[in-house]
Amino acid sequence: MTRPPHAFPLTRRSILLTGTAGLVSAALPFGASATPEDADAAIRALFGDRLINDGKVTVKLPPIAENGNSVAIGVSVDSPMSEDDYVKQIALFSPRNPIADVARFHLGPRAGKAEVSTRIRMAGTQTVRAIAEMNDGSLWKGTASTVVTLAACVIG
Repeated sequence: MTRPPHAFPLTRRSILLTGTAGLVSAALPFGASATPEDADAAIRALFGDRLINDGKVTVKLPPIAENGNSVAIGVSVDSPMSEDDYVKQIALFSPRNPIADVARFHLGPRAGKAEVSTRIRMAGTQTVRAIAEMNDGSLWKGTASTVVTLAACVIG
């Protein structure tokens, strides 16, 4: 009886090579961590070179997150949310996650309050930035830091 051409014979050599390759790849550092410069680039890609003012934005994160797979975050912006003065969008940026642009929330005057809350994955201890774009085009930012004891967002 002949073996089909696509069959891979299990030999001692093939098992040792596969095991060695697995150990070597497991020992290599993860290549998916971003840098603060990546977050800066994501902010520039979304908002260009417009001036970003400090203030108006409050970011709430727990001081310690035991698990980076699900970290609660809340963002509020000081705005009356009227037809003349409202928040158009809130964007979250995480400098250590593989994709720095974590979330965007689009709002309007009918939202009532300029508040959002969600859960995000975090690749480690970091400072998250939130930027609010107002209807007049002005940008406002706020930050918050958290210590993550068990990181998530790791792609090997």
